[in-house]
Amino acid sequence: MALHKIKDFDPDYRDYSGGDDIVGFDLYSSDGKIGSVDDVLVDDQGEFRYLVIHTGAWILGKQVLLPIGNARIEFKDRRVYAKNLTKAQVERLPEYDENKIVDYDHEEQVRGVYRPAATTTAYDRNSYGYDRDPDLYNLNDTDHQSLRLYQERLVASKTRRKSGEVTVGKHVETETARVSVPIEKERIVIERTPGTGQTVVPGAKDFVEGEVARMEVYEEVPDVHKEAFVREEIRVTKVVEQETVTAEEQVRREELDLNVDGNPTIDKGVNTKR
Repeated sequence: MALHKIKDFDPDYRDYSGGDDIVGFDLYSSDGKIGSVDDVLVDDQGEFRYLVIHTGAWILGKQVLLPIGNARIEFKDRRVYAKNLTKAQVERLPEYDENKIVDYDHEEQVRGVYRPAATTTAYDRNSYGYDRDPDLYNLNDTDHQSLRLYQERLVASKTRRKSGEVTVGKHVETETARVSVPIEKERIVIERTPGTGQTVVPGAKDFVEGEVARMEVYEEVPDVHKEAFVREEIRVTKVVEQETVTAEEQVRREELDLNVDGNPTIDKGVNTKR
């Protein structure tokens, strides 16, 4: 689960908490003032998970994470008390870098420092939830007395669904095709012309019967047959088109209503309604 700086998660977070802002509170331990609160980290649901603390009195310049369950917040005094936090623990804690993502491994190193030494429970990154360490992350009315105001917000996400399918097939259509082929045919032409009447010498030509000439006659016959050929090629591909969908919905948020009777002194920053 990702962690977010509270200001990045909700720039107007102060407006929803009566003007209270933990960032900047002094940090105390059993040894007295040891530093300050530099930031707050929340999860994707806006739940408080860690205070980013600066322990300048012990290790100059080092920022580490303090699970919210190990902190007692005094809004009136603008103080945060780190319960049972020792210098030895701070030395063992991995340093927080605001420019790097706080991943599971970093959190597990932090939890390993704060968990009781006798803890033998095995944890898995794929199934871990903050409810597995209630002592580190749960809030209570004693240590975290504050008015929590909630608001609704629209969360946009997207899912992939099947909108249809396209099947490409083939079918056969029959039509009548015509083709013309020029062909040649031979024919016999017999020409007869009258004789001149000239007398021939007897015996030069005998009178004979039967075949006197032979000539072969040819003609072309059309040879028409069918053959298959590639008429066109089909290529089926998909392209992804992007569009922006805008949705509107009514969202609610809680605002602080403070009923004032008389003229009591009210701390600056609290909105009042009469």
